[in-house]
Amino acid sequence: MEEANWYVVHTYSGYEKKVKANIEKSIQNLHLEDQILEVSVPVQEVVEVKDGKRKVSEKKLFPGYVLLHMIMNNETWYVVRNTRGVTGFVGPESKPVPLTEREMIPLGIKPAHFEIDFGVGDQIEVISGIWQGTVGYVKSMDHKRSVASVGVDMFGRETNVDINFLEIKKI
Repeated sequence: MEEANWYVVHTYSGYEKKVKANIEKSIQNLHLEDQILEVSVPVQEVVEVKDGKRKVSEKKLFPGYVLLHMIMNNETWYVVRNTRGVTGFVGPESKPVPLTEREMIPLGIKPAHFEIDFGVGDQIEVISGIWQGTVGYVKSMDHKRSVASVGVDMFGRETNVDINFLEIKKI
């Protein structure tokens, strides 16, 4: 059996939830539950203050996009691509390209085989991102977000910065 990966589908802006509902209905009608595993529209809660009143609302993290955890084959591609509101898969020439592990972590999607070899107090080097080449010490770890708080030297003082686990290697 093929491996399921995460893919990104581009939709008309504002139609993300409708596209999600349409894909889920197609999954149920065509019995594709074992091939299209999850349909997601990532959102975050935002607190707005209007007229002195606090209002909590949901904001789409990626307007115009829907995430799919699926096994890519001709049938699943056809079903998703021909769903009303879908303009195509994200990738060169609309050819679907699965998300990498590094792209999935900030979205809260954990790969099945994710291991780290460092812990609190270990000296690490940042191997990618804006802090690339920086050396520091792990102060704390948030496994839920896959982020380590690392003490780095900035302008002659130690400053804690949050860095994704995939961007760190133990020295």
